[in-house]
Amino acid sequence: MQSLMPQRAVSVTFDERNLIADAGLVPLVRLAERLGLPDLIADRVRIAGAGNGGGANPGAKAMTMVAAMCAGADSIDDAGRLRHGAMSALFGGVRAPSTLGTFLRSFTHGHSRQLHAVHRDFLSRLARAVPLLPGADQVAFVDIDPTHRSVYGRAKQGAEIGRFKGVRTLHPILAAVSTPLARPVIAAVRLRRGKAADARGAGPFTAEALAAAAQAGATGTVVVRADSQFYNADVVGACRRAGARFSLTVRMNPHVAAAIAAIPEDAWTVIRYPEAFVDPDTGELVSDAEVAETTYTAFTGRRKAEQATARLIIRRVRRLNPEAGGGQGELFTTWRYHPVFTDSPFTMLQAELHHRQHAVIEQVIADGKSGPLAHLPSGRFQANNAWLTLWAIAFNLLRAAGSLAGAFHARATTATLRAHLVHIPARLARSARRLTLHPPANWPWQEAFTSLFDAAHAPPN
Repeated sequence: MQSLMPQRAVSVTFDERNLIADAGLVPLVRLAERLGLPDLIADRVRIAGAGNGGGANPGAKAMTMVAAMCAGADSIDDAGRLRHGAMSALFGGVRAPSTLGTFLRSFTHGHSRQLHAVHRDFLSRLARAVPLLPGADQVAFVDIDPTHRSVYGRAKQGAEIGRFKGVRTLHPILAAVSTPLARPVIAAVRLRRGKAADARGAGPFTAEALAAAAQAGATGTVVVRADSQFYNADVVGACRRAGARFSLTVRMNPHVAAAIAAIPEDAWTVIRYPEAFVDPDTGELVSDAEVAETTYTAFTGRRKAEQATARLIIRRVRRLNPEAGGGQGELFTTWRYHPVFTDSPFTMLQAELHHRQHAVIEQVIADGKSGPLAHLPSGRFQANNAWLTLWAIAFNLLRAAGSLAGAFHARATTATLRAHLVHIPARLARSARRLTLHPPANWPWQEAFTSLFDAAHAPPN
């Protein structure tokens, strides 16, 4: 058996000044600059006190953090990876981690809102310049979901013991927009206190996410998908005011149970899923179910204008007898019901399938938790809010890079995009005032990287 170990003695000396570890940042930063991200930040984010280093050159500081996050930074100190080898010859505005920390701590709630506007406008520019959301003029989905990030130390502003006993968390909420042909990009993000209710501010947040989706080209049928914590009149009202549809999981209650009980037994359609999915109640894999629908009026305790009448689509799964293996037979069939309140224009089975695909947002959250959201780095709440928004910008920039690299990378995870397109070592050569990158020979994804590089450096139309 041959070994992968070196065949001769190896030593190491950190003295090469013409190498860079992340050559893929060159086309990424080039794309961001061509679409005006530094100028958007400089124009929108106006932090007073430039003399103390907090508010000066916000574009350069934000771009440093976005580039570092594209390379996988999960802390402010990780931005130091942009200050090695020949990086200074390629990027002139890189700021030190200490300066970036000062910049983030300068943020107030108003500055965070300014950065949210930058994120929304930059997503719009990406969508116009890159095939980021193909098919959005026909059908698009806006998925909303909260998550918790555990933090340590009592000095973290807003960190509280909430859902998880004994664990102090902050409570981000995010909205992603996707199409049947494209992986999701982030339309809106917010950071909230650890004890904040899941649906706190859900109505305005939904409206903002829908506005961002429209700016990004989602001009066809738009369906907002969310779990039961967002089943409320504010979310439905925001959808209807924006001309969007909704698809919301409903918790079982006496009114819903009565509506389900009134469905005739012959109205249930038996379906078999080609790919089994996990039952949210039991964790079991489910491949067989039955689906039916009825008309339902929700929020009857609210005033008439806030009530909503739409479709109630129910998936029911047979509740298995845990003692059946011991010889005890089934006296009567029992079911677990999973109702969805929706005004989707699609057929019953299509609408039910679309709602189950809401889980796509979990991939976005997982990407964040494995990278820049591994932890929220500052003790200041608004600094962490700004860090969250900068991650959303970096996430969308990486998705745009994947779209330019080809069909495979357009649907790849961000971890794959970093491994294939960003973490490329290269030697920098200078000749006749021209810089040339020399990546390693036989790089497996050379064609994809070349496509990205050429697209980012092509002359403007």
